Amino acid sequence: MNHPMPPAPFRLRQFDGPLTSDLVQRPGAFGLGNLPDRLAPDATTSMICGFCSTGCSLQVHLRDGRAVNLSPDPNYPVNLGQACPKGWEALTPLAAPDRATTPLLRNPNSGELEPVDWDQALQVFTLRFKAILDQHGPGAMAWIGTGQIPSEELAFLGALAKFGMGFAHGDGNTRQCMATAATAYKQSFGFDAPPFTYADFEESDALVFIGSNLCVAHPILWQRVLRNRRQPEIIVIDPRKTETAMAATQHLAISPKSDLVLLYGTARALIQRGAVKREFIEAHTTGFAGFEDFVRPFTEERVCAATGLSRAAFDRFIDTVATRERVSFWWTMGVNQGHESTRTAQAIINLALMTGNIGRPGTGANSITGQCNAMGSRLFSNTTNLLGGHDFLNPDHRATIARTLRLPVARIPDTNSLAYDQILQGIDDGVIKGLWIVATNTAHSWIGREGLEKRLAKLDFLVVQDMYASTDTARLAHLVLPAAGWGEKEGTFINSERRFGVLKKVARAPGLALADFQIFRLIAHYWGCASLFNEWTSPQAVFQIMKRCSAGQPCDITGIRDFRHLEECGGIQWPWPSAQPVPAAPGDPTAPAATSAGNPAQERRLFEDGRFCHPDGRARFLYDEPRPLPEPVSAEFPLTLLTGRGSSSQWHTLTRTDKSAVLRRLGPTQLHVEIHPEDARALGIQNGERVTVSTRRASVTAAAVVTSTVQPGQLFMPMHFLETNRLTLEVVDPHSRQPSYKACAARLTADGTPRG
Repeated sequence: MNHPMPPAPFRLRQFDGPLTSDLVQRPGAFGLGNLPDRLAPDATTSMICGFCSTGCSLQVHLRDGRAVNLSPDPNYPVNLGQACPKGWEALTPLAAPDRATTPLLRNPNSGELEPVDWDQALQVFTLRFKAILDQHGPGAMAWIGTGQIPSEELAFLGALAKFGMGFAHGDGNTRQCMATAATAYKQSFGFDAPPFTYADFEESDALVFIGSNLCVAHPILWQRVLRNRRQPEIIVIDPRKTETAMAATQHLAISPKSDLVLLYGTARALIQRGAVKREFIEAHTTGFAGFEDFVRPFTEERVCAATGLSRAAFDRFIDTVATRERVSFWWTMGVNQGHESTRTAQAIINLALMTGNIGRPGTGANSITGQCNAMGSRLFSNTTNLLGGHDFLNPDHRATIARTLRLPVARIPDTNSLAYDQILQGIDDGVIKGLWIVATNTAHSWIGREGLEKRLAKLDFLVVQDMYASTDTARLAHLVLPAAGWGEKEGTFINSERRFGVLKKVARAPGLALADFQIFRLIAHYWGCASLFNEWTSPQAVFQIMKRCSAGQPCDITGIRDFRHLEECGGIQWPWPSAQPVPAAPGDPTAPAATSAGNPAQERRLFEDGRFCHPDGRARFLYDEPRPLPEPVSAEFPLTLLTGRGSSSQWHTLTRTDKSAVLRRLGPTQLHVEIHPEDARALGIQNGERVTVSTRRASVTAAAVVTSTVQPGQLFMPMHFLETNRLTLEVVDPHSRQPSYKACAARLTADGTPRG
């Protein structure tokens, strides 16, 4: 790999302070102290888990000022005293031996990453990015962020990069999981507004899960389903017989990516039965007449032919949706990660709107988020929208944010960023020269990762800021900045039901590693723009800035006082404007009963008044003709490869969960591929045999698991292993630009020779 330094001569712009290593060795100057003073050496405190979007609260037990154990919080309205395996083991990754403990700079002679101090690291960071800025302009610089760091750090990164440093482009790894839901909600409702609360799991008469393996991906939410006393129908729409499908009352094992035809056919069938709420439609929506005409060709015969369902299964599904009083529709990555994902999500929204299943207990078109703070990224990262859900293209919004942040309006970009895939394409095209990756493992997780290393090698400068120097992406960097992880810093996360919860510092980051927030403060100083961020002194101070940015928006949180207020109330769901009454604390005897009974302070849903976020207050019916799979099966590649989560103990690229011996024992430790017994017999493959899975992009070796959880003609591989993403197809949805990970054409080979 070539690692060029900026060409000479190069003159650095004036900093607003001295460049001395003393600056980063004085913890008090940048708030780099150890544990918060309010925590006693032997105490128990609670904070939000840093894995998935459920947002469970964990009790952290301290001994001699050190976090030694975790247990689930019995009083928190999300998890109600429960935790999944990842939550129990959340402290373990902090003690991993491969933690990044010092900045690392690649030696241009040896090509090796070598330790340096913070002063040298930040001078190089500044010199090289400013060289790119001077020579190629702001469009040559981009960052890729995450849904894994607190909202206050996301806001600081986005504001620093765009308003302070002049980066034109930034996106987050939430593009890989939640861009579809965000886009669908914005277009349909007028704002990225998941309408539900977790109590709806317990209040539904029918729960329809579409591309969601809730048992494995969100096990605590599945426990909320099991608390439902209304004897609900549980319907799973998924090609694979997932753990959730096994527990369902109805499993619609549709053909891969035929869900859009199914949903349009469902709409037609409900209209034919008269099972639509026309009074609600007329009062609160627009576009239904066109939608009604559009779905007429989606007959029962067409649906069954496209999906592979029997008429009896389809009719039973329609009867359930038509007759149950409270129907909730839930989706996650099986919908979001598709080639026509936005319209699929909106087909779900259309069903909820036309049946009046929204704004009432046990209803909703409900996207379950992936990462712990994907919602924080969606609202406050300054990537897909301006801070607080504002619009970069709206001059009034730009003026509002400039006034709120006390910045010249000229510093607020009037164009949108490139999306993740466009940033990577920009590298290929020689347009993007510098990339800053924060808390994500692009070289592992990006779709169709074969050749991604060559793409990243084209960069003049690649910076990776992460907990670990051992990730696939960090190994490619010119500069690695060591960051603190969950439990080593403070801030807030926003979970799937829009609930703000508090993250605390209960452990010390190792070596010279710093919280991302403090790294951003130092970069602002070295870049020479620190004066723009004088108010951004701590996560709690930035939370107050976020409140101001949210004022008047659908996500208004001006009524939340501070972090202590969030703790006292068991978290607070947005919106909570200043006019709202103060929510009651969990266990308050004067408060209404919490959780399933529907305490309005603890469990709140949106759109109860039927008013949506578009200027006219109406929701939109949106739709398009279904499109075929971008890579259908063929004689050469006769099987369809599906991907998904492997177990409740595995998380994304295994960067953290693989550090735990306990979690490794609970999940599969080697790459495997599920194959139906009929296909295994036809190919002469035995259970456990080593096989080769091939697509048009690559071939990988895996262990065969012969099982009827997949249908004939289909394969399944867990997404967590590096090899899986070498096979996936680099296609994105045209509206959300979210990658389509879930289905591509493949073949299976045993003993190196194709059979069958």
